[in-house]
Amino acid sequence: MPVNMINDADGSPRVILSEPTGSTAEVLLYGGQVVSWKNERREELLFVTKKALWKPSKAVRGGIPIYFPQFANFGPLERHGFARNRLWSLDPSPSPLSPANNQSTVDLILRCTEDDLKAWPHRFELRLRISLSAGKLTLIPRVRNTDNKAFSFTFALRNYFSVSDISEVRIEGLETLDYFDNLMQRQRYTEQADAITFDGEIDRVYLSTPTKIAIIDHEKKRTFVLRKEGMGDSAVWNPWDKKAKALPDMGDEDFKIMLCVDSAAIETPVTLKPLEEWKGRQELSAVSSSYCSGQLDPRKVLHGFS
Repeated sequence: MPVNMINDADGSPRVILSEPTGSTAEVLLYGGQVVSWKNERREELLFVTKKALWKPSKAVRGGIPIYFPQFANFGPLERHGFARNRLWSLDPSPSPLSPANNQSTVDLILRCTEDDLKAWPHRFELRLRISLSAGKLTLIPRVRNTDNKAFSFTFALRNYFSVSDISEVRIEGLETLDYFDNLMQRQRYTEQADAITFDGEIDRVYLSTPTKIAIIDHEKKRTFVLRKEGMGDSAVWNPWDKKAKALPDMGDEDFKIMLCVDSAAIETPVTLKPLEEWKGRQELSAVSSSYCSGQLDPRKVLHGFS
């Protein structure tokens, strides 16, 4: 399907993806950032704050920002790296698409600039394929080392999910795992809860996480299923009330209707030799919750959806 590109009022380019059942996605070239994903009923599935600063120089708070080559302050660079604050381009030579019916796709690329090399002296190409199909949004990031020396990086796709009420949400799939608690000087703990629920600020990096995680919204009777490959960690973040009020680009009550669950490579940085390439994959789907004895229907979670 052809790429539909429009310019916002300020001239910023935006790609619109759509597919036959009626779902849509919108992607900013600034940051290569998905800022909308609506299902066939036109319900928005991603959170974007109404106080978002829609202007270059700052990533929009919400959607799916890309953190590269550094997650958070896990290194010397600006927080979450610079990829989210750069203008990406349509990829003129994307890799061939595997055959797929009724799928809408855009391929983006970010190449390093001289300014980037001053901050992070490594030449790279960062590609991102965003594909929309019925009920699914797939992101495939690839990093290629175009330098003559090896480099290492951390990476994350930060997913701002739209939820009805954070106190009615639980995450399944991260129980019993170790995590870094960023509210406790990044100390390492082990998750003791049967499922993660929310009654205060959370800022954690769960380690060696499974390839499938479920975010269950009881009130909306909706479950987000996050499937991932090549990204072994998962960050979970909600600022709660005090932190939300302190953030200039977030409404005071926004914390109640959002939850971040990331696909990430953090604990063990990715190392690439010259000309080597790393590839990740994330697939998001939103389905009606099947709730049985406090657990997701195991047939659906373990064996996929039809």
